[in-house]
Amino acid sequence: MASLTEAREAPERQLWDEISNIHAGMLGIEGSHMHFQPMAPNVDRKTNTIWFFTKTDTHLARAIRAGSKAHFCVVGKDHDYHACLTGPLEIRKDPAKIDEYWSAVTAAWYENGKDDPMLTMLALRVEDAEIWASTDSSLKFGWEIAKANLQDEKTPEVGVKQHLAFPQFH
Repeated sequence: MASLTEAREAPERQLWDEISNIHAGMLGIEGSHMHFQPMAPNVDRKTNTIWFFTKTDTHLARAIRAGSKAHFCVVGKDHDYHACLTGPLEIRKDPAKIDEYWSAVTAAWYENGKDDPMLTMLALRVEDAEIWASTDSSLKFGWEIAKANLQDEKTPEVGVKQHLAFPQFH
């Protein structure tokens, strides 16, 4: 359950926690005219980077150019948290990150394991994000809808929206 207090007071920590608790989000490259595709995120909180395993011959990997920007959109596992993150996306076959994030699930996609010639990684350096955390309480939701319908110019208060900007590390 997304905490509205945390969304107000510690939104960055909540964002990384939510992303760490999902199996996949949707990743797409700005201006590529390609559909977003599901990708499993691996969070590096220290550098505000999300790492993704992929193969070098995927449409997504082949579409990345110098200066490519991407969006990564997530829905929390309880469906009461949503986020969209943006930043530069690049191909980076980083052996240390491969070792750090390697798992049995990842291994199933690569015939030759960590030495698979098609294995590479994508690094999304998050520059900013928008988050939406909403209540999962049907009682609170109903109360807010009722209040909004009884008062002119009143909208329901059922969540928190925040914009986050991240420092860049090089």
